[in-house]
Amino acid sequence: QLQLVESGGGLVQPGGSLRLSCAVSGSTLEYHAIGWFRQAPGKEHEGVSCIKANGGSADYADSVKGRFTIDTDNAKNTVYLQMNSLKPEDTAVYYCAAAWGCPTGVDVKSEYDYWGQGTQVTVSS
Repeated sequence: QLQLVESGGGLVQPGGSLRLSCAVSGSTLEYHAIGWFRQAPGKEHEGVSCIKANGGSADYADSVKGRFTIDTDNAKNTVYLQMNSLKPEDTAVYYCAAAWGCPTGVDVKSEYDYWGQGTQVTVSS
């Protein structure tokens, strides 16, 4: 059974940075694709990014392109989401999820079989 645990969330001022981690256990990371999603209060899940852990290219939502970077450390079975130039509208609970491959759109949730419990990111002055 694959398990995912997010960490690294917190409170940050606008323009600041955070690095989220998604620790994967129960399987070898390189067999999977890992996606990041977020959910703001009263809104639907929004796809943020996805990467195939065995070296595929990453995909990003337009709202985070140029500010967020996803990468993997297969030796640590961990995927990271580096978030720079954070804005108040980035405030949300951030989740990582595992699939066999990145879907054609970052917003597609149906292909993800395993989800973490989320980590809160709050961007506020």
